[in-house]
Amino acid sequence: METKFKDLTNYIISLGAADINHSDKTYLAHAISVYNDMKEWGGNDALCRAALFHSIYGTQGFQSFTLPMDRQPELLGLIGDYAEKIAFANCFMERSSFDAQLGKFEGPYPIRHRITNEEFVLSKDEYEDLIRIHLCDWLEQVEREKKWDYRRAAYRQMAERLGGIALTSYDQVFAREPKLA
Repeated sequence: METKFKDLTNYIISLGAADINHSDKTYLAHAISVYNDMKEWGGNDALCRAALFHSIYGTQGFQSFTLPMDRQPELLGLIGDYAEKIAFANCFMERSSFDAQLGKFEGPYPIRHRITNEEFVLSKDEYEDLIRIHLCDWLEQVEREKKWDYRRAAYRQMAERLGGIALTSYDQVFAREPKLA
């Protein structure tokens, strides 16, 4: 994919989404942080592009900006099929159906669409890349959101499943959780 990072961020700006509030940051700042964290985790170009656009269509927890689905072809052209597929999955997954698959180590992985209730199916690699994006996104914002207990067991299971830098990052972030007096 030959699209430059500046072209990707300019696209978000052109949508009018850059300054929308997202977890006590701007949408653009959060998206860039998730992109940079994914790069630090060793994500390839497609996964880093998916990280930048991880919530472009809105998610179960974020609805302040949603790219209309009739604009999906332009996003596909900008970030590529694989990155868009993972971003789409992150945006439209019904989280309980995603979480229910965490202990399953062979595909396929059927995930329920949070709006249509239909299933879309991911391969093992796609599912694990979705885990990477979803966990990376949460770790970037949980400290600002102060929702330490939100799906804690599921996020811990994601970190343990991925291991390596994902587990290290999880442990580092959650070590900063304020202790109750």
